[in-house]
This record gives sequence, structure tokens and C-alpha cells, in this order.
Amino acid sequence: MTQAPERTRPTTATTPAVGQPIDRVDGAVKTTGASEYAADRPFPDLAHAALVHATIARGRITAIDTTAAEAVTGVLAVLTHRNAPPLKPPAARVNPFDLSTMASGTKVDYLGSDEVHWNGEPVAVVVAETLEAAVEAARLVQVDYAAEPAVTDFHAAEHSAEPVRALPMMPGGGRKGDAEQALAAAPVSVDLRFTTPPQNHNAIEPHTTTAVWDGDRLTVHESTQAMDFVRRHLALRFDVPVDGVRVIAPNVGGGFGGKGFVWAGTILGAMAARVAQRPVRLALSREAVFRTVGGRAPTVQRVALGAERDGALTALVHTGISQVGRVGGMPEAVGSQSKHLYAARSILVRHSTATLDALPNSAMRAPGEAVGTFALESGMDALAHELGMDPVELRMHNEPERDPLNGKRFTRRNLRAAYARGAQRFGWAERPPQPRSMRAGRALLGWGVATAFHMPIQLPADVTVRLAMDGTVLVRCGLHEIGVGAATVQSQIAAEALGVPVEAVTVELGDSALPVGAMAGGSGQTASVAASVLRACEELKRSALALARRAAGSPLRGRRIGNLAARNGGLFAADGAGETYATILARAGRPSLEGRVGARTSVGRVAGQVRFLAGMVNDQRRQVRAATGAHFCEVAVDEDTGEVRVTRWVAVFDVGRVINAKTAASQLRGGIVMGIGAALTEETQVDPRTGRIVNAGLADYHVPVQADVPAIDVSYLDEPDPTTPLGLLGVGEVGITGVAAAVANAVHHATGVRVRDLPITLDRLL
Repeated sequence: MTQAPERTRPTTATTPAVGQPIDRVDGAVKTTGASEYAADRPFPDLAHAALVHATIARGRITAIDTTAAEAVTGVLAVLTHRNAPPLKPPAARVNPFDLSTMASGTKVDYLGSDEVHWNGEPVAVVVAETLEAAVEAARLVQVDYAAEPAVTDFHAAEHSAEPVRALPMMPGGGRKGDAEQALAAAPVSVDLRFTTPPQNHNAIEPHTTTAVWDGDRLTVHESTQAMDFVRRHLALRFDVPVDGVRVIAPNVGGGFGGKGFVWAGTILGAMAARVAQRPVRLALSREAVFRTVGGRAPTVQRVALGAERDGALTALVHTGISQVGRVGGMPEAVGSQSKHLYAARSILVRHSTATLDALPNSAMRAPGEAVGTFALESGMDALAHELGMDPVELRMHNEPERDPLNGKRFTRRNLRAAYARGAQRFGWAERPPQPRSMRAGRALLGWGVATAFHMPIQLPADVTVRLAMDGTVLVRCGLHEIGVGAATVQSQIAAEALGVPVEAVTVELGDSALPVGAMAGGSGQTASVAASVLRACEELKRSALALARRAAGSPLRGRRIGNLAARNGGLFAADGAGETYATILARAGRPSLEGRVGARTSVGRVAGQVRFLAGMVNDQRRQVRAATGAHFCEVAVDEDTGEVRVTRWVAVFDVGRVINAKTAASQLRGGIVMGIGAALTEETQVDPRTGRIVNAGLADYHVPVQADVPAIDVSYLDEPDPTTPLGLLGVGEVGITGVAAAVANAVHHATGVRVRDLPITLDRLL
């Protein structure tokens, strides 16, 4: 397990911790390279594995020759469908009372048959003494196929798309009034088609599994955002007890959603270790990540908006088609934000999917909303242009007081303040409305704006908080350090709740042997764990008070305390009488006290899931909770070459209370950088004839580098949401939403060209 550096006994008085820009507790370890990742743990007798990938999209293996591979010095085994041990099948459907059933990236029984389901599927695994030998041998495996007709062209498959059925925890469509009729009658309207390409995760640390078996007990060092999901999935597939599987993930090395599911490398790494009867590491190459880990699906979207001449929206239509695989995948809910953002009199939001013989897609930072806001916010900009209105003015004219689809209340929403502050910081009032009206030398300048929107989730989390006699605090939870400073913010939360210095708190994380934490996904880990940390701290304080009230000589003995508070390491009554934790524990002869939240049995776990689901459904029936923001962007477009550079960025967010001003700003900037990549460079290119990814690696898949990113001015309102623990909302995903639209809108202002197909490459401007 991972923890913050050892703490010394605190000697200073506490100050408010929540909201402060405290340095990360693991900052020195990270920056000196001492952090341990899934591929770093040394093992004696460690073997290495490499994958062999299918080269057809659909069909069967007719012959597989492993002779040359097995002859390579150091090769221990070559696993194929002919000799691989059988696995139990993954869960056939999602069970809302066991969220780990969401974990399987595909429905495929890896190496369980001669079937091929997508171009790139693993058809063999080589295990060798060294990584070099495994890679060399994998190249020597010869596979013959009988190809079958396959659907591999997304745009050709649009006509076969089917409406999406309602799924657990997945945003659905919505309807209010007759939006199509209102659109036809609108005095001013736009009706536009947008496309976005497939995109792939490219985390700093590629997916890695290091698997060690001891009889039927399995330990996996894994690059994952969801340790408990992985643990339960592996137990199911290998038919071993859940308690016999331990997943260790001290640092994730980036995830963005791709590491929230179990993919082929994890299953086959554990299988290889069982066959080889020694520790095995399967570290995916960049190419293998593209071929075996699902990314963002391509989409085709229609945004149609109708308005009165004063800008009041009479119709909002947002429909979309996205791709799923024949063996898995999820809808890209592109209209998620469109049900909530604007006070349109009539609304139609519909999602459909087209099924292809392709690697199933997966969650990728702000699934649905990242690409859905591109279409909606570009459409709003186009409507503003048709109306001759300022784009900010149009948005504020249609800012709703309640949810426009069904009238539910917003738990908090202050987009007006975010836009006002952003416009002032950016200098938006100086923007001339006409395209091609701003220049800097040979470059055309443009200013664009767009709204950010994301609905965070909250999941159950088990936590223990232990207070020692010396005033130090230990928080234990199987949460994930995906790169956002998880230990730091939970230290701040526990410190403030208990009235101790942040330096007194240590957080243990990154191990499924710890109390089960929430997955790092849906911008929900911080709030999910915070809720449990706060409850555990309250339980701990009540226990301390109970000890004090029973202790002879305590000023709190026998007293009723209604308003319990903790400051500077002590418990205080409303009238000021109180004593320190250290004194209470010393009188009681107790070395420590512990507060605990979470199930202690499997029955308790199921009951907790039932309570969670009931609470979630009730919450969604009553209110809408979302993080929002306003993006302001400047671009410079070379008039001769069409090259686009983002030269300035201002963003203001309404994300509830901010726990750590430094880590929150970093996350929001990271989302904006990722959005700039989606706008200008990122595109997974798939050969429509074969279904093969042709740019499977960072040499040809272009993510933003430092030269592509300007200084990014990020701020936030820091106003608490009254319905969440500490008033916080998630900040991990809202940053990317609206970014591509802000860039596209700025490009239109600079050039007069409305680009509706991402990425915005030179050929689409010239």
C-alpha cells in the first residue's frame, strides 16, 4: 500500500486546511522519481509477456504456428486458444447491486476459442525470461485466418444505428414539447451536422500488470483506477475467492477512464503467471494500448436550434450516433449537457449506437460531454452569428433558473458569475463581432467562447480514521492516486474535521487490502471518500467525547455536549470547556481511537449498495447537480498555411468548494490541454476497409506538447454546493468540456470558416 511520508508529532497549532494551496504530500517522491508504479516492483525470477494481435476484424483462426517463437532462447511458453487454461465468462450484464460487473472492457473469452472479434485482439501471449525475448518471439508467431464479412466503416454504418436503451448510471435522452415542429416555425434557426473522430488514451504510464500466484491466491500490481472492480473481476474469471485476490496500485500514472475497466492485458498477464508458475509482467507497448484498450468512440451529431429574433430559444434538438463494438462498448451520451444548459421551450435529445466489428469503446475524460459540448456550443455560436448577437449575451439570455427539461432545481448554478468574471479577465468587451476583423501580422486572430458542463458522480467508500495518543492521524482507504493529489486533499479534509495540523495526517491508499474505496472516475473519488472521512471523523470525536465524559478528573465528565467541535487537537464544548485528544486517551489508557465507515461483511456490502442506489435515484429525481464553467479562447490562424495556434486562454469554473487551490487548478488546466488536443490534433485513424488502427502510437497520434499550449488562466468561484460533503464538486472532467467548441468558435471568428469536423486540421481551413 502507499502512504504519505511518515509524520512527526505535531507541535504547531492548526489553521484552516480546506481550500489552501498546500503542496502535495507526495511531491518530493514524485519529482525525484522515487514513486513506484505497476512496472517498477522488483521480483526474483520475474518473467515478461508480450501479445500477438489479430490482423483481421472478424473471422476464425485456421492455423497458428508457434514453432519459431518457442525456439527463441528464454521463451517459457506460448499461449494460444489451443493450450490456454479455460476462464469463467465475464458477467453477462451489469448488476446494479454489484458495480464491479461494469468492469469488463469486453465480453470476449480471451484465448478461449478460435474466434476473432476485432483487428488487434490478442490471439497469443508469449512468456519469456526477458522482455526482449518475449517481443522477438511474439513477432515470429504465424497465424492464418478465415476472414468473415465485417462492419468496419463507422460512417457507412450510420444507417444501421439503433436508439440506446436506458442503462444504469448512464445519461439518457429526453424530450419536452415538439422540438422539430418548433424548429420549423422558428424565425431564426440553424441545423448543423458535426463529427468527431475516435480518440485514444495516452497516459504517461501504459497499462501494466505484474501478476504473482501463490496457490489459488493472486496478487496483481496493476495500473488501474478501480482496484476493487479488478479484484472482483479477476476472482470471477479465474474462479477463486475474492478475498484471495489482492490488487496493488500505489500510483496510476494517469488514466482518463481507460484504466477504469479490465482489458485483455490484465487477464492474460494473470493467466501467463499461472501457467509459468512464476511472477509475470505484461507491460503494454503504446501500440498494444491502442489495439486492446478502448478509447472514445467516433460520433456523428445533429444540433438544430430555433430562436425568436431576440435570441430566446424555442427549439433545441441534439441527436447523436456513436460506435460500439459487437463484443462491448458504451454509448457516447453526447446530449447529456443539452438537457440542462439552456432554457429552450422545446427539447429533443436522443442517443443511438452503430455496432461495428471493432475494439469496444470506453469512457474517456468526460464521456459524452467532451464531444457533445463541441457540437452544442458550436451550434450556439452559429446561432449567435445568425442573430447578430454577442455569443455570451445569447447564452445569458437563455440561462435557466430551473432545469429546462423537467423543472428540477439545480443544487447550485452560477454560470452568470463565471461568464462575467471570465469576460472581464479576458477583455471580451473589446471583441469586434465580424469574422476576419482582427490581425497580428500575417495571422488572423479570433476570440471564441463556450460553456463547460459536467455532472459528477458519488460512490460508496469505506474508510477508517485512527487517532493516536501523540496526535497523529492515519486515514486508510483503498482510493487511487491517479495523479491528482488524492492523499493531499484527504489529509486536508481529515485535518480540518479533527482540528489537527495537516502535517499530522497520513493517508494510506492504493491497495485492495485497505477498506474499499471509490473508483477514480466520474469526477467522484474526492467527494465520495470525503463523505466517508467526515463521517469517520465524527464517529471518532464522539468516541473521544464518550471517554472524556466517563473519565474521573475530566472537565467534561458527565456533561451533555450538544455542539461538539475540534480545534488545535482538542474537543471543546459550546461553553469552552474541553480537553485535548492526548489527555483523553492518556486518562483512558488507550493508545488510539478509530472511526470507521463501511461494510464489514458481504451482506453489509450488498445492503450498502442498495442504500447507495436508492439514494442516487432519489437524488436524481429531485435535483440536478453539475459543475459548470466558461471558456474564453484566442487563436491565431496563419492566413497562408491555415496553421492554428491557441495563444490565450481564460477559464472560470463553478465547481463548488475547492479543497486544494493548487491541485484543483492543475486538474482544470490539464483538462483544457486535453481539450486543445481534441480540437486541433487528436484523431485515431482507422482503415475503414480492415478496421485496423493505422496510427497506433505517439509518433503518429499527436497529443499537445508544450509549444501547443499557451498560459492558461484558471479561476473558480469557490462557492459550496449545499448538497455535497464540504460543498465540493468534482473538477477532474469539467475542464475538458466546451474546450473544442471554444477553439472552433475562435477559428470561425478569425477566418469566417465554421469547422464542424474535429480535429481542425489545415485541410479543413484551406
